[in-house]
Amino acid sequence: MSKLAPQDKFFDLSDYGRTPGKLFANRLKNTRFTPIHVSILFGICGLIAVYLIIEKQYYLAGIFIVLKSIIDAADGELARIKNTPSYTGRYLDSVFDILLNFMFLSAICYVSTTPFWMTLIAFFCIQLQGTLYNYYYVILRNNSAGGDKTSQIFEDKTPKALGGESQKSVAILHMIYTIVYGGFDKIIHALDSDAYKLKTFPNWFMTFVSLYGLGFQLLLISLMLALDYIEYITPFFIGYSVFIFILIGIRKQFLKV
Repeated sequence: MSKLAPQDKFFDLSDYGRTPGKLFANRLKNTRFTPIHVSILFGICGLIAVYLIIEKQYYLAGIFIVLKSIIDAADGELARIKNTPSYTGRYLDSVFDILLNFMFLSAICYVSTTPFWMTLIAFFCIQLQGTLYNYYYVILRNNSAGGDKTSQIFEDKTPKALGGESQKSVAILHMIYTIVYGGFDKIIHALDSDAYKLKTFPNWFMTFVSLYGLGFQLLLISLMLALDYIEYITPFFIGYSVFIFILIGIRKQFLKV
């Protein structure tokens, strides 16, 4: 199962971990390791990065953040290779991501002069940016012939568990997901409520949108850590939010329903 049909594939700036992620997933295809195990592994990598930031080992922290992105790509690839898609893995992956994002920014706040209130604003901005990318990307995936549909445009209903997973686990993780992501989803839906009516988006537009993909956000954080620009990370991501309104404006003006 591919995420997108061939004609809908685009150059995704946030998806640099896909190729090494596929290689890693292929190494695991005949083992007992499951996509859930891989999700836990990327969570561990993220925690190591948090520890390294606190210890002011910024270059190493950046490496582990990029490694986290690569392993993050591998869990979905392993699910496709083993033909074991699951809502459990989909929601667990997303919950890990938002927790790690908060921990990265909190660690940066701890070792820099950034006030905590600004950290909270930056966290809100990063999540809103990522939600816009996911909104358009999931619309494209759901409308793409043969695309991966474990992610839904509107996550307001608990999905039916797929083969091999517990309905109770799906229900619990869906509830957690809606608590931590629901507000961001509602804001983006309110800002561009008609986008889901489109059948597809041009490749150039989705490449532009991928500036807000989690992988690209983490790559920017990694580069800024490696360059010892730690004081600029938080204010940068607040200002980076200006593209939300530019992207939505482009969509409404040039990609009409």
